[in-house]
Amino acid sequence: MKITKLLGVAATAALATGALVTGTPAAASSDTLLNQEMVPALQRDLGLTAGQALARIQSETAAGTLEQSLASALAGSFGGASYNEATGKLRVGVTDAAKLSQVLASGAEAELVRFSAAQLDSTVDKLNAGERAADGAITGWGVDTKANRVALNVLPGKSGVVDSYLEKSGVDKTAVSVVETTSAPTLKYDVRGGDAYYINNSSRCSIGFSVNGGFLTAGHCGPGTVTGSNRVAMGSFARVSFPTNDYGHVRVNSNWVPRGVINNGTRVSGSNAAATGASVCKSGSTTGWTCGTVGAKNQTVRYAEGTVYGMTATNVRSQAGDSGGSFIAGNQAQGMLSGGNSSVTYFFPVRPALSATGTTLVLG
Repeated sequence: MKITKLLGVAATAALATGALVTGTPAAASSDTLLNQEMVPALQRDLGLTAGQALARIQSETAAGTLEQSLASALAGSFGGASYNEATGKLRVGVTDAAKLSQVLASGAEAELVRFSAAQLDSTVDKLNAGERAADGAITGWGVDTKANRVALNVLPGKSGVVDSYLEKSGVDKTAVSVVETTSAPTLKYDVRGGDAYYINNSSRCSIGFSVNGGFLTAGHCGPGTVTGSNRVAMGSFARVSFPTNDYGHVRVNSNWVPRGVINNGTRVSGSNAAATGASVCKSGSTTGWTCGTVGAKNQTVRYAEGTVYGMTATNVRSQAGDSGGSFIAGNQAQGMLSGGNSSVTYFFPVRPALSATGTTLVLG
């Protein structure tokens, strides 16, 4: 899996059978859930009808809320959760068989698993701590909630380098699965969300989300002065965090007014994280609106330029110049596009970026 640094220059109707919470959900509409432009993108990329797209968003929103509730209630027994698109329900792993009934009572699906979410996150932390010792053929790692393991990605035919790294890291090898990928990771370079901007009048990236006084984008796009897509002076990077993280904060001048919308009019109304398996769309200045699903979270990605931790994988299509662009699920901001290849695109979650920069989303 070659994840590249690319510099741009100049809920189905069937989901109703699997209610996520008790009671009858309010009817979904494009006015309350998402912009009309997002529905065709979901139809195109996920093979849904307009009605199915709206129903799926409603189901996924409920799943995300339920995941947060169960993660808190199950505490150390919580083994992670994912969205089951076939049933429209949240699938929750638990390490304590006595708590399976508690999950089922909530309306979610329950599965007995070996490792808790905390154990898997701890495994990622140990791998992260020894990252410098990892062979170059290891392209990254992260929690695979559906498999209840930490998936470690390695180039084809190079699996032999894994054991020594796992031993050095001191992790439980049974908690790790080795996945051969097609190529190595690289970044994608790319002020309504998704609009283009230029750094030092040269490289092009995409705006992520408007915040008070500016916007968030990918950290690898900076530092430097910034001009808008119309080449009018816009501002400059106030903070860049890359590698380790991949977020950047741009402060804009008085000629620019941050708006709580993506560039097709989609409102941004919060930052609740979508569940694994939920649909998600991105807006970037090269490929525009593309959609897919949320994949594994807490992913460590090893770019040639440096390693980034805590990212989320998706199967959303992206190209050069999309970096920094907005990932949004329904009306909830998810993160800023970092990098990817032909089969995977990673985003850096918006919440840690907001916390680190001391900014707040501008809501639409």
